[in-house]
Amino acid sequence: MKVTIITVVYNGEKYIKDCIESVLDQNYEDIEYIIVDGASTDKTCSIIEDYQAKIHRYISEKDKGMYDGLNKGIALATGDIIGILNADDMLASNTVITNIVTFFKVNGAEGVYGNLNYVNASNPNQIIRKWISRQYTKRAIELGWMPAHPTLYLKRELFKKHGNYSLDFGTAADYELMIRFLYKYNVRALFINELIVNMRVGGMSNSSLNQRYLAMKYDFKAAKKNKLPFALLTIVLKKISKVSQFLHRN
Repeated sequence: MKVTIITVVYNGEKYIKDCIESVLDQNYEDIEYIIVDGASTDKTCSIIEDYQAKIHRYISEKDKGMYDGLNKGIALATGDIIGILNADDMLASNTVITNIVTFFKVNGAEGVYGNLNYVNASNPNQIIRKWISRQYTKRAIELGWMPAHPTLYLKRELFKKHGNYSLDFGTAADYELMIRFLYKYNVRALFINELIVNMRVGGMSNSSLNQRYLAMKYDFKAAKKNKLPFALLTIVLKKISKVSQFLHRN
């Protein structure tokens, strides 16, 4: 099975090298790596070009944001499976993709997701908190629980059947896609009890109080769009559920 990994980046010179190397270090051979740059103005492009011989597709052009970039990457993808790796994140070990592919094959899954560590931005060996996942149910989604999006790998055919990331939901586009796939269309996504991603703390949905308000607003819009029965309660519980992650620390 070929695995396509997509990284979208804009002015990511600080961390893009770590991201790229975590993909290139994988011991699984059949990986297609696609990087979509949003016309960066810092040194991002020159760093990417240092690795260009090992990157299968690389484009740099203006876009409408992260999720527009992801949709461009999906359109270019030729893998059986598609995964997303944010530009400031890293695959947690060099066996991550091997383990995911094995799990797909053994279990006949349409999607696979796992665990995630939030790490210190300047010292990724320092774990801030852990996102310990579990097998999802529709009831769990109604109660505000979701898999960690950066750990989610999906069959490419699902995007053709159920659509790409919608640009109508701001920073909640990944949340909306997961509700649409898992809740609305019953995609058979299975939990693998493996650490998949080390994710640096921060992110565009948590950068200010205003951004947090907008994120919650878009979450609510996504829940309503996909007909969760108690959308407001779902979003409140979604925020509360994050508290439990702080209990999983080294």
